[in-house]
Amino acid sequence: MAKWGQGDPRWIVEERADGTNVNNWHWTERDATSWSKRKLKEVLEGLVVEGDAGRCEIGDLKHVEGEASCNSRKGKLIFFYEWNLRLSWKGTVKESGEKHKGSVEIPNLSEENEVDDTEINVSKKKGEGDILKDLMRTEGTTKVREALRDYLKALKTEFTLGMILPTKAPVGQELSTEHKPSGNTMQDSVSTQSLDIVGVKIPTVRIFMREVFNSPADELYSIFTTKELVQKFSKCPAVIEAEKGGRLQMFEGCVSGEYTELVPSQRIVLKWRCRSWPDEHYATVALTFQAVAAQTELQLECKGVPVSAEESTRQCWKKQYFEEIHLFLQQAKDSMQ
Repeated sequence: MAKWGQGDPRWIVEERADGTNVNNWHWTERDATSWSKRKLKEVLEGLVVEGDAGRCEIGDLKHVEGEASCNSRKGKLIFFYEWNLRLSWKGTVKESGEKHKGSVEIPNLSEENEVDDTEINVSKKKGEGDILKDLMRTEGTTKVREALRDYLKALKTEFTLGMILPTKAPVGQELSTEHKPSGNTMQDSVSTQSLDIVGVKIPTVRIFMREVFNSPADELYSIFTTKELVQKFSKCPAVIEAEKGGRLQMFEGCVSGEYTELVPSQRIVLKWRCRSWPDEHYATVALTFQAVAAQTELQLECKGVPVSAEESTRQCWKKQYFEEIHLFLQQAKDSMQ
């Protein structure tokens, strides 16, 4: 049995008599079924398909049967999912104005097949209107496949945040990460990251990111500290107690923490962790708001991130925070016009 501070950090059990599977080094499984049903509904419902023939829209997810899970073993993630889905659709013919409806069936979405090879069947209720059925078979199928890719991407990033386990790295070793410009508005950089040993003695890194929002600083600050606004951009219930010592919980418990410093419109400091990080291990997150004309530059510094969770943590902030806030701000702007 490895002792405190010795051996591969994934094996450290602190001489615990209960034999707890510390850091999930042995086989662990997380059920993704309920999360997946919500995510599939989110990415599929409301899809709009337009073409010369007319306009169609995906309606309700009428039938969803199956399961999904993610397994972790020795720092590797293994995914299992199998779904039988049926969606409704309705559309309007451009020239005649006739309205028609039908369904889209996906009988076997699973890890055994690529999304491009997954069977997607489009049907229409009796009567004329095959022109819309053809539109759904072509453009509609493309839109559905894109949505399924979004679900699988979220399954492997959002849902698995923090599940990848730390690997052995000597104390004091430094890691450097090269970041190539992606060509979009996201400007995130990782400085030279020195490893610190914290909590259960795992190697950690520091992440630094910048993002510019089309919003004044006070408004952006409110989006991070007001429960109703957090729930709107995160699309999940949340616990937001924006005061020193107040609790934070988001994304169905995947992220939790505590507010340690709040300077209105200027700065927020948090104790922040992912649910699957080692017990009681927190990173320190500092959000700094800097007004730039009519915009605000948000600087994020996240210290104490487990080395193995570096990429998933960055993706969490990029995809689940920044991109969703951009979308929320744009929707708010559109609704006012």
